[in-house]
Formats: sequence, C-alpha cells, structure tokens
Amino acid sequence: MRAKAQALGFDLCRVAAPRLPQEAGDNLARWIAQGEHGDMDWMAETLERRADPRVLWREVRSVIMLGVNYAPAVDPLAALGEGNVGVISVYARHRDYHDVIKGRLKLLAGWLASASPAQVKVFVDTAPVMEKPLAAAAGLGWQGKHTNLVSREFGSWLFLGAIFTDLALPPDEPEVDHCGTCRACLDICPTRAFPAPYRLDARRCISYLTIEHKGHIAPEFRAPIGNRIYGCDDCLAVCPWNKFARDGREAKLVARDDLRAPALGELAALDEAAFRKRFAGGPIKRIGHARFLRNVLIAIGNSGNRTLAAIAIQRLDHASPLVRGMAVWALGRLCDGETLAALAQTHAPREGDEDVAAEWRAALRA
Repeated sequence: MRAKAQALGFDLCRVAAPRLPQEAGDNLARWIAQGEHGDMDWMAETLERRADPRVLWREVRSVIMLGVNYAPAVDPLAALGEGNVGVISVYARHRDYHDVIKGRLKLLAGWLASASPAQVKVFVDTAPVMEKPLAAAAGLGWQGKHTNLVSREFGSWLFLGAIFTDLALPPDEPEVDHCGTCRACLDICPTRAFPAPYRLDARRCISYLTIEHKGHIAPEFRAPIGNRIYGCDDCLAVCPWNKFARDGREAKLVARDDLRAPALGELAALDEAAFRKRFAGGPIKRIGHARFLRNVLIAIGNSGNRTLAAIAIQRLDHASPLVRGMAVWALGRLCDGETLAALAQTHAPREGDEDVAAEWRAALRA
C-alpha cells in the first residue's frame, strides 16, 4: 500500500486507529465554546462527528493518513512589505489541492478495494474529520504550537488526506512533540492569534480573516494584514523544522509565476469575469470577487503607494459594501484631507449603508 501511495505521488502513508485521544475532542469543544472558531458555524454543527471517526462512519476500523509535500522553492515571506504586490499563501498559488489530492486518494482507495474485500471512503478537508490529530496518531508528524502539523521530514508543508476503511490494519506509532522551548511561530504572528501555545483564536488569524470571514474586517487587524491578500504563512514559514523540507515534487502544486507576487493595481482592476478566469481551478475563486477585492484594497491601503489611490477611487461605486468600505479605508490612508473630503461629497454612502458610512466618518476624522 505504501509503495502504491508513493507511486501515486504521496510522500507519506501511515495508519491510525479510528479513535482520537480524549483531549482532541475536549480541546475542540472548548475552542468552540469560547467562540474562537469565529463564524465557521459548521465546526459546532459537526462537533460530535469530528471528535470520533466512528460516529462519522460506524464501520471504520482503520484510518490511512496520507501526506503530500508542498514546500515552496523560495522564501514565502520574501514579498511581505513590498507595497506594489500582494502575497498569496503558498498553498493557493496553483491548482486547488483538494482536487489534486482527492483524485489520487480515489485511485489508492480503488486499488485497496480491488486488492482486498475492503470498503473505503476518502476525505480531503471535505468532511468533519480531524486530519491533524489523526495524522499525529499515525506518525506523520505532531501538532506544533501553531496547531498545524509539523513533520521531521517536511517541516510545516504537508497537505493531508484520509482513507477510512473497514480493514483492520496495524496502526503505526504516533509521533512525539519536538517543539521544545521554541516559540518562533507564536511570536511572529502579526495579529497575535495565539493566546497560548497549541491554541489558535481564529478570529484574529489572517488566514481566517482573508478567506473564511465573510464580512468587514475589523480595523485593528487591517494594518497588521499588510499586503497578505489570501491567507498567511508566517507561522509555518519560521518553523525550524523546515530546514529539512525538500521542494514539493508535484507540478500541479508548484506556484504559478503570475501568483508569486502579483501587482496590487492589476488585481484591483479585475472585474468579475476576469477574476474567475484568472483564478479558475484554484482555491482563491471560492471566496468570490467581492471578498477578494476587500483583501486587495486593504493591501493597497497599507502600501503607502499614492499612485494606487486612483484604482481605489474606481471601487467607491462597486456593488458590494465590502468593497466600497475598504476602498474608503484605503483612500483614507493614501489621500490628503482635502482630496478625501471632495470624494466624500461625490461618493456619499447609499441609504442604509451604515458600514460604509462609518468608514467615511473614520477616514475623515483621521
């Protein structure tokens, strides 16, 4: 099975029993009870199934955990602070990994079912499965202080997939925690999203804010977001275990040239059709055009580049209040008071548009 998995492009293949440590479920329940999942309501709705794989599928007797290395060839933080470009999380710079990995999981599961009387089900972040605790139980790595999986072979750069089967396979030994006293991942976080080691408050996480969060991003987080327009890799990239990581070998996951450090002005000018075309086949498209422009306009506001104000002005009349509000915020950072007051006269908030009105008031006060 492991040889077949490697031939299909998986870098790791190990087995866990279909149960999680009690603390995994307890930690998840506590995280949700404290509201640290933000508005990801599906986490609370599927709590029972997440905490126990046997609730998700009663017949499961083994969980095959698989990992695909996606370590970048260049420093993923190199473009941070470059005012004219946006930074996209490494995992989103090419094809959607869900599609790439799920196809291979189906091939491996099909091979397993044909070689044995096994029933199989495949999952890749598409069902209430706690992949990281299961991967740690199977020995792929351990959950680091940033809550992500860390591998001694691949550092923090692993995509995970799971095959549930009713075959009783011998489980592998779990990996132990090798974080030691290191806290690099905690200290680098721009928004202080880690209230303690091994605990993440999603409501403060840039990945959550730029991807999962559907509404206006709170003002306190906008400047720390910098030029990150989709996700954040800071806590992953600084992990010392990355020194052992090798570049990912999957061509479909290697960064596209146009997504390594795309120009903010070019991205802000995309209309709906152009947005869909540019990001077809990748994960960015799923957040939609309006939320994407929200993120890009925050980066423009943080750029310090006054020439980008002209593009922000064009977005003051966008159909979405998310976009209009962040255009106002960006202009408040880039324009002088006289210019801003004139724009407020010609682009008054629409009736009932309280969020945009609040952005105008804040910008004009500043």
